[in-house]
Amino acid sequence: MQLNITFRQFGASDSLKEYAREKVERVNRLLDRAGEAHVVLSLERHLHHADITIHSGAWILRGREKSDDMYASIDLAMDKIERQLRRYRDKLKSHHGKEKVHHRQDLVKVRHDVFEVHEPEETAEASAPAATQAAPAAAAAQAPVAESGVARLVRTTHLAIQSLSVDDAVMQMNLMNNDFYVFQNQQSQALSIVYRRKEGGFGLIEPHLPDAPVAATGT
Repeated sequence: MQLNITFRQFGASDSLKEYAREKVERVNRLLDRAGEAHVVLSLERHLHHADITIHSGAWILRGREKSDDMYASIDLAMDKIERQLRRYRDKLKSHHGKEKVHHRQDLVKVRHDVFEVHEPEETAEASAPAATQAAPAAAAAQAPVAESGVARLVRTTHLAIQSLSVDDAVMQMNLMNNDFYVFQNQQSQALSIVYRRKEGGFGLIEPHLPDAPVAATGT
């Protein structure tokens, strides 16, 4: 297995690399068709994030977690992957040989944009109106703060959409520990979305095209 480990906003550590490698290789031994794996370790707002992705044939297993300790985050992320692997291990084996079909049908492309919105912070104007009136120039300088609620594009990725049955799309959503998954429905050929419902189970969203009107025929 080819393993790539990336550190972001966080100093590289040989001990963390070895720890992540051992964890991923343990899961690799449970997979009949393990491919490459990607581990991203980052520090964001004083929390240690671990994002681990493992490719097995046409399927993707993913676990993401965060905690106050990077080793704990790796453990938690791998626990998510192992739970889904135990759940779908037999089905993954039964799907071997279908990888080429999936890749041939990766024709639909979608763009995934991630936005960040900063909530406007309370200004001194609310707590000290008299000071604001005495210093209109300072209040004017704070005017751009009102724009902090505007969404800012953080990153854009382009994804290849697989042609899957609804059941396989749900399986892939679970393997990635996602709340939704975009795919091309093999039955309808429509771009569709499966999603996890708060009440349990899952839902399916896909376009509905109205039936074409039937032309009237004379007698």
